[in-house]
Parts: sequence; C-alpha cells; structure tokens
Amino acid sequence: MIICIGAGPGDHSYLTMRGAELIRNADVVAGFNAVVDVVKDLIPVSAQVVLMGYRDQVAKLDEVAALHHAGKRCVVVFMGDIHFSGFQYLERVERACGHRVETLPGISSAQILASRARVCFDETTFITFHRRGDLEPFKRHLVNVLNDGRNAIVIPCPWDAARSFMPRHIATYLLQQGVNPEHPTEVWENLTRGDAEWHGKLADCADKEFSDMSIMLIRTLTPMDSQIEPPPEKVAAGARG
Repeated sequence: MIICIGAGPGDHSYLTMRGAELIRNADVVAGFNAVVDVVKDLIPVSAQVVLMGYRDQVAKLDEVAALHHAGKRCVVVFMGDIHFSGFQYLERVERACGHRVETLPGISSAQILASRARVCFDETTFITFHRRGDLEPFKRHLVNVLNDGRNAIVIPCPWDAARSFMPRHIATYLLQQGVNPEHPTEVWENLTRGDAEWHGKLADCADKEFSDMSIMLIRTLTPMDSQIEPPPEKVAAGARG
C-alpha cells in the first residue's frame, strides 16, 4: 500500500481522522521535512521516516517506491490538500512507483482563508503559483479572473529570487496589466499557526514584504448580490385581523 495524504495547513488538529489513522499504522512515513514535522507526534516509533527537500526529492521518492514494492505500508504526507498545490509532487510519487496511487484529501490553507475571510468558493477562483514550470498562463488567468468580477485566492511562489512571485510581485504584475488598484486585498501568514493578516488595496501591496508561508485574497470590486429568497415581510403592529 502507498497513499498520499493532505496533512492540513500546519496544525495537525486539521488533519482528517482517516489521515491520522493511516499515519499511525504506517511502516514508512515520507515527505518534506517541514510537513513530516507537522505529523511527527502521530508517527509510530517503529516506522521508517524518509525526509526530503526540493533537491533530493526524486531520489528519496525512489527509496519510498522501493519500500512500497517490498510490501511496506507507505504514507507520503503533503501540506494542505494534495490537489490544491501538491499535484506536481503527486506526479513525482506516481512516476517513482510506476502506477497511480491512492490519495486522501486534506484541508488546505485556501479553505481556511475562505472561512476566515468569509468568501464563497462559487464566486472565487483559486490559483497557485507554487509550482515548477511556466507561470505565464496562470498569471494571465489571474488577470482574467479579476476582470470577470470574481474573487481570487492565490498561493504565491516563494522560491529563488529568479522566479519568486510573492504578493508584492503579484500586485505589481496585476497593476502593470491594468487591473484596478482599488481591489481590496488581504495577505494571511501562517494560517492555523499564529495567524497574521494584512488588509489594504492592491496598490498598497506592491511594496509589502511577506513570509514564504503566505496566501493572498484579492476581492472583486463587484461582489455578487445574495441570491437567497428575500426575508419575510414583518406584519405591522395592529395590522393583524
């Protein structure tokens, strides 16, 4: 067995019960150092732990795949939800194993942000720049999302300076593309682990520095009106017959 699980946004009280059970019963627990650290209290002392970073992840996943093929129960942990910003990592796991693997969704920072900021996902588009490869199609998509009158929840790209695309870079890019500088904008850091939040306008964000553990909300300038039924009319006092 090998299964990839979303370990939540950082506080393991947001890990699903099924995910916790799989970790407690695993022979092998693998993942990036910071993510494994989130679930370390759940890992059995008998389990083999395989830690990795960006530079050695391919070689380490080959080790995990070999243990899987030898009959070990293997769990690979992801931060947040696998399908929000970890899909490339999932592809690497499957390439190492030579077949599709089972996945268990987790709670993502995007879901926590939507809850804290009270935005509806039906009216909001999620975009992640936390990925390898060409970011340009996703940048253009973000411009179109805002021009279409939707909110945008955005995970920045925090890697090396050559391709970093953090909140200030995102704001600067959008302003250069003619996006209205008045968009209400929020940046949240370390969700569920000592939250910090910044509120302002898109233009104000262009010179602000935030940590790698950031997520961004850019609100639409034209919020959708409520589409629920109108409240019942109150009967005026003395009008009852």
